Amino acid sequence: MTWHTGRAMALSSSAAPSVPARPLPLVAAPRPRPPRHLADLTTAQRRELAVSLGEPAFRADQVARHYFARYLRAGDAEAMTDLPAASRPVLLDALLPALLTPAKVMTCDAGATHKTLWRAFDGVLIESVLMRYPDRATVCVSSQAGCGMGCPFCATGQGGLTRNLSAAEIVEQVVAAAGAAARGELAGGPARLSNVVFMGMGEPLANYATVVAALRALTAPQPEGLGLSARSVTVSTVGLVPAIRRLTGAGLPVTLAVSLHAPDDELRDSLVPVNRRWPVAEVLAAAWEYAETTGRRVSVEYALIDDVNDQPERADALAGLLAGRLVHVNLIPLNPTRGVSWQASERRREREFVRRLRLRGIATTVRDTRGRDIAAACGQLAADAPTGPDTDRPDRSARADR
Repeated sequence: MTWHTGRAMALSSSAAPSVPARPLPLVAAPRPRPPRHLADLTTAQRRELAVSLGEPAFRADQVARHYFARYLRAGDAEAMTDLPAASRPVLLDALLPALLTPAKVMTCDAGATHKTLWRAFDGVLIESVLMRYPDRATVCVSSQAGCGMGCPFCATGQGGLTRNLSAAEIVEQVVAAAGAAARGELAGGPARLSNVVFMGMGEPLANYATVVAALRALTAPQPEGLGLSARSVTVSTVGLVPAIRRLTGAGLPVTLAVSLHAPDDELRDSLVPVNRRWPVAEVLAAAWEYAETTGRRVSVEYALIDDVNDQPERADALAGLLAGRLVHVNLIPLNPTRGVSWQASERRREREFVRRLRLRGIATTVRDTRGRDIAAACGQLAADAPTGPDTDRPDRSARADR
């Protein structure tokens, strides 16, 4: 892969941060594999496994129905009354092993936002965030434990990459969220989980094959899968061009979100280090191919950082790149993160940035920041280990209503 050097400075900026170059690990080091789970298997493989255990093939369908339609997981065996009592432990041990255990649950936004800290089978910690809106319930899921992309304004990137998650570990976050929403654990009473965004910990396309397997499980009809519409699923990437092109041909019309954060290579090299490998022009070319092939509007994510990437000339440069394309810009006020001195843009600069994009006919919104009080907002997920006497059980006491 060629590294791009010697570029002309497209835009001047005295505020471009100086970040030392470092290797960009795109894959996790080998580690023990998570237990095999029905969400890792096709329907045929599930049935074959049931038969190998001395059970009728349809038992696998029954277990899948409990998981994908009733949101029952490893600890809910007693509720699966259509399974023979004698067969239940064997079937569930083979098809629904415990993958993720909640270590802590925190809520804010008047109970409409829940962040769960999960402990995996090997002790690795990850986080997911469930959010209730007036018209939908959305879960933000992690695809890796940590992240190797090294973006300096992101808490996950500062911690580095631990390992990839399995397809079932990803799906498990969604099934748990669907169950919590259905049981009315969010403010406003019972709800149906409608949207999934791969915007939690990790770079989804750096775990490509597994993420695609999870997408197929999430969008397959029940009881084969969770039955979500592909159009309600968003996959975010910092711009891994070969993987974007693979996704283009995967036949999964999910929404592609490109974390751009700068319109010029000089600044984006510092904010999104993988840009040194795949610069802005290549990333956007791959995104436009995706939009043309799938008919899906691309979302461009842009964290607004005060006096770093929010200048009027950068708004104009971004507009020049996007005008006339099937695209929506999602501006994200920078969320505070430990060890980062940057701040979100002032409101007047934010408004001017929006105005300039809309003048060029580009659909633009400013993200409704959720979860800041519990470090659950975009860029804040760090999977800190809980401390104190309550670390072995979920903690729902931390509430910061506003």
